[in-house]
Amino acid sequence: MRHLTYILLSLLALCPMCAGALTLDRCREMARENFPVIKQLSLVEQTRDFTISNAMRADLPQLSLSARALYQSDATKLPVNIPGIDFKGLSRDQYDAYFYVTQKVYDGGAVSSAKKVAQRQGEVDYEQVSVALYDVYERVEEIYFGILSLDEQLGETRLLQDDLRLSLETVSAMERSGTANESDVDAVRVDLAKARQNETGLLATRGAYLRMLATFTGADIPDDEVLERPDVGSGSLPYMTNSRPELDLYNARSSLLDERLRALSADMRPHLSLFAQGGYANPALNLFKTGFHAYYKVGATLSWNFGALYTRQGDRQKLLLEKQTNESEREAFMLNTTLQSQMQGGSIESLRRQIEQDDEIIALRESIRQKADTKVEQGTETVNEMLRDINAVSEARLQRSMHEIELLQEVQKLRTILNI
Repeated sequence: MRHLTYILLSLLALCPMCAGALTLDRCREMARENFPVIKQLSLVEQTRDFTISNAMRADLPQLSLSARALYQSDATKLPVNIPGIDFKGLSRDQYDAYFYVTQKVYDGGAVSSAKKVAQRQGEVDYEQVSVALYDVYERVEEIYFGILSLDEQLGETRLLQDDLRLSLETVSAMERSGTANESDVDAVRVDLAKARQNETGLLATRGAYLRMLATFTGADIPDDEVLERPDVGSGSLPYMTNSRPELDLYNARSSLLDERLRALSADMRPHLSLFAQGGYANPALNLFKTGFHAYYKVGATLSWNFGALYTRQGDRQKLLLEKQTNESEREAFMLNTTLQSQMQGGSIESLRRQIEQDDEIIALRESIRQKADTKVEQGTETVNEMLRDINAVSEARLQRSMHEIELLQEVQKLRTILNI
């Protein structure tokens, strides 16, 4: 009967379609939605969009309105008197109000470069948030498998109690028939009390783990929540590729540095603009015509700032060094993840072999245990020896269950290391 109970509990734990079971993928999804850093993703996108929008507006006509009034200590006058011309010179108080419109015709690619730099910077910021979220996933997985491990211990503790209750009935019957004494019955009761005490401690620990999981996920998880064993696959290495978000971050940084290098060239090119100015002034463009008059100007301006030459080489070398640093960090990260995945592969193979050995140990322990009751009744084995055999079977089963959970966790760690 106890073997049937153990099988049913094992099938229940392994069943992937348990009604209402909480899955690891669902916990990761809820943690992503609940974690405060996820709010930064929308902020990153908005910041990028605003920056790009501002950069594109530099191509629009630039409008300005200006007005001035001044009084000067002297004004332009003719140095000679010309017969027939009465020119008293400009007034010392002068007034001018005008609109000024400029339109860039050629900016050397500055606006396009600024737009691309903003896009690349947005990608870098986005990937940094993704990397931060990845750390949350690892914490959630640790708690999740911790609960699965506690469930296995609880299941085995309850099976042990069932075995001890059957043994208590046997020893109590022997006491009534005079083939066992009261101390033998008490010895079984002590082990049964210890098993119950262990169950109480495990339930308290499980409740604490569930509360931590609830904190990460933001969900209301009851103490009796069933957690589903994840389907993590075989964990074989040959077909696994590294898809970690850190690699996307390194790629985004590299693209950003490339755009910043191209922006240095844009700063070296000339800028050509058209302009128009219309106003109302005293005096206007004709200095010999007094009073307020309207006027306008149209034309083109060409500017070429050579000041960027002074810092171009230094700025370029700095960006190239940043690219080298980024590539070095990428290579170091790839090396570390490769080493970690290889270590995980070794742990996975080791656990598989240990589980095979656990099966052999359980079979032997079960065989010894099945003969213990008869030996006690025949007087060839003491009750304490029988209890030792019962506990040995329980420990062997628990060891196998723990190895199974460890195997699932190690395979999941490998998947997490490579993000697959």
